[in-house]
Amino acid sequence: MKNMFEGKLGFGTAPLGNMFRNIPEEEALATVDAAWNNGIRYFDTAPFYGAGLAEIRLGEALSKYNRDEFVLSTKVGRLILDELEDPSTRDLGEKGGLFEFGRKNKMINDYSADATLRSIEQSLNRLKTDRLDIVYVHDIAQDFYGDEWLSQFEIARTGAFRVLTQLREEGVIKAWGLGVNKVEPIELALELGETKPNISLLAGRYTLLDHDRALQRLMPTAAMENVDIVVGGPYSSGILAGGTHFEYQKASPDIISKVEKIKGIATRHNISVKAAALQFSLANPAVTAVIPGASRPERIIEDQAALNEVIPAEFWMEMREQKLVAENAPLPTDAKKEI
Repeated sequence: MKNMFEGKLGFGTAPLGNMFRNIPEEEALATVDAAWNNGIRYFDTAPFYGAGLAEIRLGEALSKYNRDEFVLSTKVGRLILDELEDPSTRDLGEKGGLFEFGRKNKMINDYSADATLRSIEQSLNRLKTDRLDIVYVHDIAQDFYGDEWLSQFEIARTGAFRVLTQLREEGVIKAWGLGVNKVEPIELALELGETKPNISLLAGRYTLLDHDRALQRLMPTAAMENVDIVVGGPYSSGILAGGTHFEYQKASPDIISKVEKIKGIATRHNISVKAAALQFSLANPAVTAVIPGASRPERIIEDQAALNEVIPAEFWMEMREQKLVAENAPLPTDAKKEI
């Protein structure tokens, strides 16, 4: 699976769905072009992002490139129906305020087999392509469904999981998995038999600010089972990249305080927090790629610079001493010792 990706850095397109702000069309397309021109060849999207807007913009931007030269993933679980006058009728779970500038389309949650096939067909049309490489089952987790998440998971297990397993076996797609913000659904999926995923996208749960749960069980199990983990949201909704959001909301005083401590250590060692965040997520051997989001071309250039920035071992030693990373968390310096 890991040989599917040319590089460790991909592009998460949630911002192209007008996340947090109304992004001009030319700026969105220029951002995708910047990603391509900087060597990025893995692009992840979803119908949820702006009610189809991110897929439409990504499809337009990528249509001029050779389809064999990039990896494309999208998600199932939400069907887009028709445009509405009042977008407040859309149930977006905890991300309700994220895409207020997206398309005013009615979306419904449906993880059944029929809905999965319909969703894939819709995405292919919006993306202007004839095939997908990876399909993720989107947001079957506690943050969207509360105590009902297990019943939604069961619908997906008997619906989406089986359809995607069949498509994988037939060679229609190369891989499928879960795309979630919580660790538990992926852990549960890895316990399944024939309908087990071979990749999953974990957003926000393997970052400098939040990695303990994933580190304990998920990452070792995924590595043992040869299931690749793609890390989304390595900057924790932006707070680790100079923003003010954590977990899709304004960061709390505790989180801001923790980030300030990290910034202080980074300043002493003359490195960027962005570089530390990106390289930390990639240091775990179970992680095959990391996909920060971007809505401006210059952010892509910053991500590439962060990926290549040299971080001294002393920085990571101080991070451990200050208990800002778990004692047993793999670090970039660990990988260098093994070479």
